[in-house]
Amino acid sequence: MALTQEHLDRIANSVPEIGRDPASVRQRVEAMEALLERGFTMPLINRQFGLDFILGIIPVIGDVIAAAMGTWLVWEARNLGMPRWKIAWMLGNIGVDLAVGAVPFVGDAVDFVFRSNTRNLRIIRKHLDKHHPETVIIEGQVKR
Repeated sequence: MALTQEHLDRIANSVPEIGRDPASVRQRVEAMEALLERGFTMPLINRQFGLDFILGIIPVIGDVIAAAMGTWLVWEARNLGMPRWKIAWMLGNIGVDLAVGAVPFVGDAVDFVFRSNTRNLRIIRKHLDKHHPETVIIEGQVKR
């Protein structure tokens, strides 16, 4: 069965559009940070960890993949129009996480504590709260 242009247009129209508004960006970066830093809970000590820690267990490649996923937060921040110095600060957080995480064993322990994506989310939230106050979320509710 050959696909016609009409069929392709129908498929394209059924795919939801990714919002570029600040509220949509906030939801995406918060979801990515939760996945990377707080997706799972360590039994016994009740400490949250995420894919960043899990990938860090794989020598070098895992740290590079985790850094690439964290860089996506920086990309979203750049699309928000954040100043270059904040973007550089966020890249520095990822760089420290990548450099320290590459050290076997010690890097994994530091990765459990140093959460570059959480730090970067904090920078993005401050920017959004100041420049797009309509996106502020209070206890799961959108501030109106």
